[in-house]
Amino acid sequence: MTELAGMPVLEPAQGAKDQHMVINMGPQHPATHGVLRVILRLDGERVLGTECVIGYLHRGVEKIGENRTYAMFNPYVDRMDYVSAVSNGLGYCEAVEKLLDVEAPPRAKYIRVILTELNRIASHQLWLGTHALDIGAMTPLFYTFRDREEILKIFEKYCGARLTTHAFRIGGCQYETYAGFEKEVKKFLKFVAPKIDEYEELLTTNRIWLQRTKNVGVISAADCVALGVTGPVLRASGKKWDLRKAQPYAAYSEFDFEVPTGENGDTYDRYLVRMAEMRQSLRIIEQAVNGIPEGPIMAKVPKVIKPPVGEIYHSIEAPKGELGFFIVSDGSTQPYRVRVRPPSFVNLQALDLMVRGLLVADVIAVIGTIDIVLGEVDR
Repeated sequence: MTELAGMPVLEPAQGAKDQHMVINMGPQHPATHGVLRVILRLDGERVLGTECVIGYLHRGVEKIGENRTYAMFNPYVDRMDYVSAVSNGLGYCEAVEKLLDVEAPPRAKYIRVILTELNRIASHQLWLGTHALDIGAMTPLFYTFRDREEILKIFEKYCGARLTTHAFRIGGCQYETYAGFEKEVKKFLKFVAPKIDEYEELLTTNRIWLQRTKNVGVISAADCVALGVTGPVLRASGKKWDLRKAQPYAAYSEFDFEVPTGENGDTYDRYLVRMAEMRQSLRIIEQAVNGIPEGPIMAKVPKVIKPPVGEIYHSIEAPKGELGFFIVSDGSTQPYRVRVRPPSFVNLQALDLMVRGLLVADVIAVIGTIDIVLGEVDR
């Protein structure tokens, strides 16, 4: 036994010739979902071990946070997981609000939930389209991007941005909903519900899809917990853990929804969990848009934000898993320390365990099913 990335790798039998290959996949590779370099140790097509080399997209976001005021740093978090920028903004704003002991008004909480759940659907749609394309199915990409466009139109009308959607402010929301917002959201709910059924018609019982995803990249709930894996990857292994239920934030405690789980912890179960999550998001949005209260959208927050000396950790259930912000205040206008707990970065460490013994083509399927964004991995 020798080690690769701190993990033991298989060696040939005594006296046999070592014909193992060590090759690079990425960082310029379309299936790595960004500038990720994966060093593969192979016995023919069989994977013996992997090592992820990250940092190609590192911009020092946390250090930037320590050199900006609390409000100035807010737009930077949108650029981490740029596929779900709304969730990033919610996590950061609520963390600072905890530090200030401020609570957003009920109307702002409902708007936050609606936009965040729309963003969860958009994130899962992008994941499904690109993941299917990685495995060889092109049609889902066209379907999902067509439907995701309707969410981006709502974002653009609300705050002027489609991708890095800077929707929230510390204390609530800067923008009131535009005229016809509720009507457009309800129209989208009716539009997209049958579209999710269409995605499943294309893939769920497709023979090739089943062959490429069933019993591929299996990880147990115990291993997920040991590695800190969260989100759909954890839930697909049978662990019913969702921060929206376990540690409710925003207005999630007021809504009725289920937490989908899988049984086998394989690539197919992770696909099914995300499909079910999109439907649950529609459920949450419908309840929120029908019950959105009147009132202010911003709490009373001082123009110059100077939280008392202390520290806070706040986490939310982002589309990819637990997104947490640890902030230390020294009483000044800038955070003394900012640390982000990104789900993509933590979940990526499970890749080696999930792909050992599989074929090279399965590595592509497993990277896709973890659903990483390198902006969040590297920060």
